[in-house]
Amino acid sequence: MQVLLVGALVGGWANDAAGHGTKTDATAASARSSAPLPPRQRARLNAAVHRGFREAAAPGVIVGVQTPKGKWIKAIGIADVRSKRPMRASMHQRIGSVTKTFIGSLLMQLAGQHVLSLDDKVSQYIKGVPNGDTMTLRQVADMTSGVASYTADPAFIEALYSDPERRWRPSELLGIGLRDSPLFSPGTAFQYSDSNYVLLGMVIRQVEGRPLGAVLRKRIIDPLKLAQTSWPGASAALPKPHARGYTLQGQSSDKPADATNWNPSAAWASGEMISSVRDLLVYGRALGTGKGLLRPQQQRERLHSFNPKIAPETATLSYGIGLVDDRGWIGHTGSVPGYTTAVYYHPGIDTTVVVEANSDIASGSCPGQPTLIDNPITRPCATPADRIMGAVAASLRRPYQLPPG
Repeated sequence: MQVLLVGALVGGWANDAAGHGTKTDATAASARSSAPLPPRQRARLNAAVHRGFREAAAPGVIVGVQTPKGKWIKAIGIADVRSKRPMRASMHQRIGSVTKTFIGSLLMQLAGQHVLSLDDKVSQYIKGVPNGDTMTLRQVADMTSGVASYTADPAFIEALYSDPERRWRPSELLGIGLRDSPLFSPGTAFQYSDSNYVLLGMVIRQVEGRPLGAVLRKRIIDPLKLAQTSWPGASAALPKPHARGYTLQGQSSDKPADATNWNPSAAWASGEMISSVRDLLVYGRALGTGKGLLRPQQQRERLHSFNPKIAPETATLSYGIGLVDDRGWIGHTGSVPGYTTAVYYHPGIDTTVVVEANSDIASGSCPGQPTLIDNPITRPCATPADRIMGAVAASLRRPYQLPPG
């Protein structure tokens, strides 16, 4: 969910952890993937993470990097500003719009099995969608549908902030977006909209005849052995261990609120999943390569779904079917109240990067967004995960474009 709205709550404690790679058919490849990265590369990454963290508005962060030479995971800062409990690499986190990559993957799997077609009209599945007779599932998935985002609706924002523990039904969320639709004719423009993925979630649930969480578990979570990844449904609980999440959304001062137990049903298929850095390193590579996730034909089609010719996308930043292509980095950033996450894979260097921060507070030059009092206004605006992702990508010599403030 892109209701955006954490820094200089930084603690000085940090820990390094070398992870364990997943098994492959080749013993040598498995040994390389489970080994720690070479010392020089670890030092560069460590410096980059600390540099990004100093400018990020988050109490703590966990970063994971997987390359052909090995794995590196680092936790910095604190997980709870009251107890000063340190951030740990094993902690779970809400991953926000990274959920959209899972929903896009389900859509591609179903298309590959001819359960549905990306060119099916929305009206075949969901009635009452403006332009539903001409809008395709592909256009819903790549954000060119013209369906307005419910998270941009002032009445929704007011309701969310006034009762963050409220349980929302998917039909309620979609109905809010449809009330302000259409924004344009399908296929003629791009507009990032959380309503698109609520709509896709409803389609997938209908064709599978099962709850969306059960579909995700059967088709992605269990096959990839993502033991720390879950679909919470309407439960506001986070698995242990987890960091507490902090936000300025809905606050009248620059004092962050604890959003840990805000109900995730307000995001549903657009952003309510939970995961960990280790799981997301596995998933991020599957997302970028298709291995274990999609058939080669569906992966190729997905990687050709980016459309940089539709404004405001550019030659270096474009959106596809539940995926962002950011200067060659394939993946997604997620933001929900209290947490931000980035999961990206770069095929040019066969490298996966995951960043999880327990804050969604932007820092830098961010007109119209709430920031902390010691906000570094001379820097470009970025959420914590994006800020640190940019520093890590630069250290890997593969630049990452920070979203405009």
